Amino acid sequence: MFPEDGGGEGGKLEQPRVLVAIAKENVRSNVKQMLIRGGYHVVADAEDGFQALRQARTLSPDLVLAEADLPGMNGFELGRILANDKVAPVLLISRETFLFSQYDMKKTGSIELPIGYVTQPLTESSLFPAIESLLNYNRYYQMLESEIKNLQEKIETRKIVERAKGILMEQLGLSEAEAYRRIQKQSMDKCLPMRKVAEAIILAYDLKK
Repeated sequence: MFPEDGGGEGGKLEQPRVLVAIAKENVRSNVKQMLIRGGYHVVADAEDGFQALRQARTLSPDLVLAEADLPGMNGFELGRILANDKVAPVLLISRETFLFSQYDMKKTGSIELPIGYVTQPLTESSLFPAIESLLNYNRYYQMLESEIKNLQEKIETRKIVERAKGILMEQLGLSEAEAYRRIQKQSMDKCLPMRKVAEAIILAYDLKK
């Protein structure tokens, strides 16, 4: 379902912190015991979606395991909020019929966001691989977001440096290469990133207007 990643022995993080959100107390207790046996750390449990949302925002677990048809706020909406706010990935426990017939999956953005599902009845052989798959996908998702952010910053830095170069070329009659070397030299002399030097050049130019 998701990209695989080593992530340590067996692809598992060391004691991932899990929040369990299941309405029925006896089912919730059984699932918690199953998780503990599997080497997971259950940080909290909730009986409805609103309680799960509050606890997730307070505790920042590695994963939220939630029923799709939670009372109050259903698991789909819970997953959408937590994924959009980058709080935690959400693994939904669902009857397959509920999953596809009772909710429009497009509303969750689940194709892109770190939201997965596992169908009932829960067993260790179905639950644990689903958890690890979602944790791996979440790490992959975070890596992609970081790469996109870095790329955006590089593009913005290039635009700023290009503008500063243009100012130096206009004001001092320098060639493009000479303007670039001047910014580069100031960056090295002052131990500042080239973007900071370029921003200072632009600011000084704008103040003279």
